[in-house]
Amino acid sequence: MTTISGMTATRFAYRVAAALVASGLLHLLVFAVDGGPWEGPVSWRKPVTFGLSFGLALATYAWVGTRLRLRPGWVWVFTAASVLEVALITLQAWRHVPSHFNEATTFDTLVTRSLTLGGVMLVVSVPALATAAFRARHLAPSMALAVRVGTATLVVALAFGGLMIAERGGSWKLAHGVAMHGVLLLPALAWALSFTTWSEHQRTRTVALASTAYCALIAAAAAYNALV
Repeated sequence: MTTISGMTATRFAYRVAAALVASGLLHLLVFAVDGGPWEGPVSWRKPVTFGLSFGLALATYAWVGTRLRLRPGWVWVFTAASVLEVALITLQAWRHVPSHFNEATTFDTLVTRSLTLGGVMLVVSVPALATAAFRARHLAPSMALAVRVGTATLVVALAFGGLMIAERGGSWKLAHGVAMHGVLLLPALAWALSFTTWSEHQRTRTVALASTAYCALIAAAAAYNALV
């Protein structure tokens, strides 16, 4: 039953992820036709970037979760949170009102609080993935290192997101964006290396070097954000 449920959650997550990416691309077309500012609290940038980012993040969460034998419930939680965040942000973009920190009307307040609920769902599901990564004993050393560093940097990305919320936008967008994608890039590297003739020691060393470089990049982005 667990295996069937897990496959269902994963397949559904992949389909939703594809829909979210399609939504982001569609709104990029809307921006090209409608125009308007790219930056600012009211722009087509938000449905574009959130659709693409959450679509990629959801597909990654499902893919890595499968390898970690993560409980299917966490995939459902992350999927629901992704849909909630993108749907509400897109709705507010079409209403031409800010999506975050907007309590101008009762409905806007409800949207803001629902976005907070989605954020809480993300905050609990990401550490669950990281915990599974550090508990996994069935992975090759190269993949184990990749998922542990990748999920840890995803937790760091959440922390930067928390700083952005605390500062009502803040200046941590670059660091947040850079830290978001290690959970995909590093496991993808380990997976690709598994098709080579290299020894597991060589693969693990390569992943370790890539992990070090990636963490240095996050630190550089954070230092830049702290200065501007």
